[in-house]
Amino acid sequence: MNIRTQIMVAVFAAAALFLLIYMIRGNRLKLKYALSWFILAVGILIFGCFPSLTSLLADFLGIETPVNVLFFAGFCFSLIIIFSLTVAVSRLSVSLKRLAQETALLKKELEEVRKERHEDAGE
Repeated sequence: MNIRTQIMVAVFAAAALFLLIYMIRGNRLKLKYALSWFILAVGILIFGCFPSLTSLLADFLGIETPVNVLFFAGFCFSLIIIFSLTVAVSRLSVSLKRLAQETALLKKELEEVRKERHEDAGE
């Protein structure tokens, strides 16, 4: 990787880190969801500044070409993101179901109170 590419990767990774921090500070992104993106940006920054680490990691893992290490890391990162989003959707689904049930019970109770008031007023 030539120096221009390294500089571009470092600039984009640093910009992503600043964007993440800005979004967290502005309460636009929760910290628990931003953590994986933060780790990814730091990893890209490290591998962008030191491309020889990719070759060392490929040798350590027994992978023939360093590019395949990046694809494997991207695949693993995607799986982690998908899993965490699945957990979040499951929690939200349970919360939504409970909220809908509580709302239905409150509506029924409100209708009963209105019906009793109407009957009391009619007498």
